[in-house]
Amino acid sequence: MVRIVVLIALPLMLFAAYAENMRWKNGETFLTFLEANKMPQSLYYDLDKEDQKLTEEIITGVEYQVLFDANNSLEQVLIPVNDELQLHLMRKEGTFAFEALPIISELRRDAFVVKIENSPYIDITNATGSSRVAQSFVNGFKNSLNFRRDLRKGDPLVMIYTRKYRLGKPFTLPRLEVAMIEMRGKRHYLYLNSDERYYNEKGNEVEGFLLARPVRNARVSSGFTKRRFHPILKRYRAHLGIDYAARRGTPIMAAGSGKIIFAGYTRGYGNLTKIRHKDGYMTLYAHQKSFKRGIGRGKYVKKGQVIGYVGTTGLSTGPHLHFGLYKNGRAVNPARVVQVSTNKLKAQKLKAFKELKAELDDEIELYLEVEQQAEQVTLFENTCYVDPDTCQQIVSKEDLMDETL
Repeated sequence: MVRIVVLIALPLMLFAAYAENMRWKNGETFLTFLEANKMPQSLYYDLDKEDQKLTEEIITGVEYQVLFDANNSLEQVLIPVNDELQLHLMRKEGTFAFEALPIISELRRDAFVVKIENSPYIDITNATGSSRVAQSFVNGFKNSLNFRRDLRKGDPLVMIYTRKYRLGKPFTLPRLEVAMIEMRGKRHYLYLNSDERYYNEKGNEVEGFLLARPVRNARVSSGFTKRRFHPILKRYRAHLGIDYAARRGTPIMAAGSGKIIFAGYTRGYGNLTKIRHKDGYMTLYAHQKSFKRGIGRGKYVKKGQVIGYVGTTGLSTGPHLHFGLYKNGRAVNPARVVQVSTNKLKAQKLKAFKELKAELDDEIELYLEVEQQAEQVTLFENTCYVDPDTCQQIVSKEDLMDETL
């Protein structure tokens, strides 16, 4: 945390610099970003293959911060690639340097009670100011409940969730811990268990978006990690997917039904296919030897359908499939979603779940009793730390430090 403050806050205070919050443009790449900002292309080409692939993880619409000096010259850039790691570009000795840094964020736990006036989605959005909070609630129950048929005006719902905040604003998707909705006098629950899967009040897993394994009989050669400090390289790395090692030419199957939104070549991922699925999910299949005939952008594929073949194209050291899963543009661990069938908890696992359920049920009753109000989400706004006309600092050093943290 101290390092981030030194990087951002100190220049702002000493040199009357200012920071702007921007969004990554649709179609923009790391190379085009460097070119547009008159930064050397060597910032990309001098990177090793893992860091080059990391630059391809920047998602359209992500908010990033740019620091300018008093002469409007770009000094630093912070670009998040997931909720734990960001790319840091900084002016150093007349040129620019690149490094990956951990993101300083705060995990908050929020809860609220809403009484139905229109629908769960509309009422939660109105109460919280966040459609994503509303969507996480609706997605949890959509395969088991019929809101349109059974919901009545005045029916209560409760939601407890966690979310990461960066610079004081929401940064990640909400993660539902427990939800309850009452319909026709009957309560329905959804619980996030310790195994990272969702269950109803009976301990039966709630089937949502299920993926098949994309390569049969393959060995997992590298797992998913958002942030890991490399003990030898002495820097942070990320691997936003699972690598399946298999023989060259092994068939690759679509992990779920959906529409192909990209099928082509990229420098980092080689022959690459992206498939858009329901509920904001997207899967990525990289380093393919070749695509199956007929596979292309705009084509619809079914779960289990062959879309290509294992290879080693792009920045790869051997034949394997790099399989990525994204939820609303954010990388998530595929291992938590890939499964064959739903589970029913038994024995010790069921006992542990019931203990967790009892604690969460007590919380729900407490929030219902006090009619817990939702906290409104506010959007991030650009922050100018100096008066643009007089170039005088307009915030105190203490305020500046707080804002940076």
